[in-house]
Amino acid sequence: MPFPIAPLRHRLTGWRGILALLLLIAVVVVAFRFLRGEIVPVAIAERGELRQAVVASGRVRTPQRIEIAAQITGRVLAVEVQEGISVIPDQVLLRLDDNEWKASAAQARAALSQNEARQRQIGVLGMPVAEQTARQAEANAIQAKKQFERVGELAARGFYSTAQQDDARRARDVAESQWRAAQLQLTSNQPGGSDAQVARSNVEQARAALDVALAKLAYATLRSPVTGTVLTRAVEPGDTVQPGKVLMTVAPEWKTELTAQIDEKNLALLAVGQSAQASADAYPGERFKASVIYIAPSVDAQRGSVEIRLLVDEAPAYLKHEMTISVDIESAYKKDALIAPFDTIREAGGTQPWIMLVRDGTTVRQAVKLGIRGSGKVEVLEGIAAGDALLPATLNMAEGRRVRAVNR
Repeated sequence: MPFPIAPLRHRLTGWRGILALLLLIAVVVVAFRFLRGEIVPVAIAERGELRQAVVASGRVRTPQRIEIAAQITGRVLAVEVQEGISVIPDQVLLRLDDNEWKASAAQARAALSQNEARQRQIGVLGMPVAEQTARQAEANAIQAKKQFERVGELAARGFYSTAQQDDARRARDVAESQWRAAQLQLTSNQPGGSDAQVARSNVEQARAALDVALAKLAYATLRSPVTGTVLTRAVEPGDTVQPGKVLMTVAPEWKTELTAQIDEKNLALLAVGQSAQASADAYPGERFKASVIYIAPSVDAQRGSVEIRLLVDEAPAYLKHEMTISVDIESAYKKDALIAPFDTIREAGGTQPWIMLVRDGTTVRQAVKLGIRGSGKVEVLEGIAAGDALLPATLNMAEGRRVRAVNR
């Protein structure tokens, strides 16, 4: 029986038509996809607020610490304060045994009273007595002189012997000598005289000795020189302390300051007066305001950092000395900036940053000029406009590609 060739040819022609149709459909799909382009995620450039910040870690700074030390050797009788206690000026911190210094002060006070009495005696009694003595000595000298002259006249007439004349001369000389001595004593007892000067000097020395004794007595009671907080205490009742040994440290009441080390590459972003937000690591959910008040004039070569200090406007009650803190310093602010995600910028650290964007369904390389930087965002000063679709920098795609942009 002969094989039916015509029906077979008909069937083969039908399969070829189907294959050709499928091939045509595939070509149309590929062409359609090519013409429309690959689907790519994009970010949209937009306008809005942008804050540039420098972030750093630091500590609560104690501007000054006052070390409380004994100035005399003594045994501690009582310690009146504990660590963490607030103190005011002249508040007693601790007491030393002061019996010896009380006795020394009493002795110095008695010596001063004795010398003051001696000074008063010279003024009240010594001066009048010296005046009377001088008058009496003057009268005696005048009388002795007259007697000597009379004896001389009588001796010339033969009524007195030479021996009697010599006795009269000696009596005159003695009387004159006593008169001169009385005059010197009178001069000495006057306000500018030597006795008065000696008495005044003795009083001054006694008063200085009393001041020294009272000062040492005061050293036995250690008091706070300022309003502040007791940070450390290294003494207990019964201890024997030596001069110069630090017994306590007091932090004066001061406006709270923060100190932090900033990477030197951020130095150009900092300026005195900039505001900041800070938080203590122990209370990460609590934030408080601060402002930059000091930027060190030199860079720490070992760490490549710059020290800054910030003043806390209103310190929260939980803030403690040396507490670890984090600061977020606002270095720049733009109310209406053209903003792009930082991950869309290519060669951002170079001299010619650029962006790959999508225009009319085609990738376009565009050079840009950058401004301030915020958290994951950057200001674009030139090169793009609001609404432009920007490709992520991680997407490696050549310029001129047909793409379909989809917001990521």
